[in-house]
Amino acid sequence: MDLVCSQVLAVTHDVKTFVFTTPDRRPFDFEAGQFITIRVEIDGELMTRCYTIASPPTRPDRLAITVKRVPDGIVSNWLHDNLEPGNWISMHAPAGAFVLPEEDAPKYLFLSAGSGITPVLSMTRTLYDLGSEADILFVHSARTPADIIYRGELEAMARLMPNLRVAEICEGDAPTERWMGLQGRISKPVLEILAPDLDERETYICGPAGYMAAAKSLLEELGYDMEKYHEESFDFGAPAVPAPTAAPPVEQDAEVEAAAGFSIEFARSGKMITCGPDETILEAAIAAGMRPMSACGQGMCGTCKVSMLSGEVDMKHNGGIRPKEIANQKVLICCSKPLGDIQLDC
Repeated sequence: MDLVCSQVLAVTHDVKTFVFTTPDRRPFDFEAGQFITIRVEIDGELMTRCYTIASPPTRPDRLAITVKRVPDGIVSNWLHDNLEPGNWISMHAPAGAFVLPEEDAPKYLFLSAGSGITPVLSMTRTLYDLGSEADILFVHSARTPADIIYRGELEAMARLMPNLRVAEICEGDAPTERWMGLQGRISKPVLEILAPDLDERETYICGPAGYMAAAKSLLEELGYDMEKYHEESFDFGAPAVPAPTAAPPVEQDAEVEAAAGFSIEFARSGKMITCGPDETILEAAIAAGMRPMSACGQGMCGTCKVSMLSGEVDMKHNGGIRPKEIANQKVLICCSKPLGDIQLDC
């Protein structure tokens, strides 16, 4: 799908929001908390990245992502430096299982840090637009008050929505503002003070990996029911799709080893490759010179999801696919190893 950038908003000193519309002004169809995978060409190389949708589905005429400039952030920094209103960009349909429950929970706890605010911001905007009566506690952590993303909007929604409380935690002061609110980092005392009814709340969390690990550990120490815990992260570490390497010279032993693998047929393209029993379909495809669509490489984002027409795989995902999709023979090729010959609808 091709989108046109209709607006670029400077949110903080290192964060921008990019607003998109479809060429024919068709409404977008997504759930609060989902993400899109965008494709951009940088220095002749096609790159893909996942960005959570910051706008709510209750305003379907536009779709927005909020992006932080980060050291060595190739795509994020390219967006900051190059994407302007009127530019076109390519994206895959919204996806992801980090979404609100089908039936509104009576109480929510939203925990976020840095640019991890975007999915829970979309959820909060959605609940605000729908006039939800749920009790919402939104706790956001930032380095300084100047780094609080959409601070004004959050505080304005809290003033207009009696059942929404916003608590911001900063590690220190900004050059132009002394922080008078909660200081430091998320902690057990802070959670106990802000959410004495913690056990009654459905928790959604997103932020850097270290923040989420610390917050999850705190909840576990407090005896929280982790069945009500939901997390989202795109802190993938290694590049999503490694560049294909040159194949070694084929010798007789290598041919015998390849013959012990399984046949992977890509039905639409007509391509056929061999995949070893200990390698993922994505790894085998890259080794064969193919470039399947993928982003995280860890079974989290769902970008590489395809339909399996026949065969069986061992799939160890990290939330990038729903049980209903698995039941309908969908697989993530980045974390699926064949258990025999398979055929894919791609």
